[in-house]
Amino acid sequence: MSGYFSEEKSVETVNARMGKDINPRLAEVMASLVKHLHAFARDVALSQAEWELAIDFLTRTGHLCDDERQEFILLSDTLGFSMLVDAINNRRPPGATENTVFGPFHVEGAPVRQMGDNISLDGKGESCLFNGRVLDLEGRPIKGARIDIWSDNADGFYDVQQPDTQPKWNNRGIFITGPDGVYSFVGIKPVSYPIPDDGPVGQMLKALGRHPYRPAHTHYLVTAEGYQKLVTHTFVGDDNYLGSDTVFGVKSSLVAPFERIEDGQTIWRSDFDFILTPVDRTR
Repeated sequence: MSGYFSEEKSVETVNARMGKDINPRLAEVMASLVKHLHAFARDVALSQAEWELAIDFLTRTGHLCDDERQEFILLSDTLGFSMLVDAINNRRPPGATENTVFGPFHVEGAPVRQMGDNISLDGKGESCLFNGRVLDLEGRPIKGARIDIWSDNADGFYDVQQPDTQPKWNNRGIFITGPDGVYSFVGIKPVSYPIPDDGPVGQMLKALGRHPYRPAHTHYLVTAEGYQKLVTHTFVGDDNYLGSDTVFGVKSSLVAPFERIEDGQTIWRSDFDFILTPVDRTR
């Protein structure tokens, strides 16, 4: 009978079982998923032992997920899938600041600070003055832009990873631009660090001969009324891992200058402008 499964007709048989009155987008996505998943198994001639290993890997990945850790997102990140989804959903016109991955360490409710404030509360690391503007595509300053900032400390850990040893809201803060669109704050020159690699994803990276490191970066979430939300990083240009970021988050336009300051209030200075895209504009 035509409804029976066979190797040759596997995709058609599985997709034919879908109901006729289901959500059209769900039908489209699932039909394509079945098609490509079955094609993958055929392409590599997947063995029963390999299938069992994959099921065990996914099971262990799920067991590591909780309110503090999301191993499946880590898996998506290290396979470049998160960056692909981000790129598809954030196509912007030339000149606009590019998006990159959100990361797992953002925390809602960070304090709103005054321009020029120091967000490094533990006193560790090489101090850096971060300056720039939030502009539209024509170069005009944007008033009232909200810049949510977070980064690791000098030891390569975010405050939520070390709640007993780092001050709350360490290397975090929110700044609101005035009519000139300018932002300014003091933080530290960030350092590179490894993603959590003590679970299935770390084992996968080791098996693939890959390292778990992210290059040094500072996170920014920039929002303003009438403009698309911008989730991005700025990267330190001399970092050893720029070309091999384990989550593929680096884009050349996001590599920021870091200038060493002589006899200044900080050791470093980094200037970077954020160019926002109106909500009705795409590439």
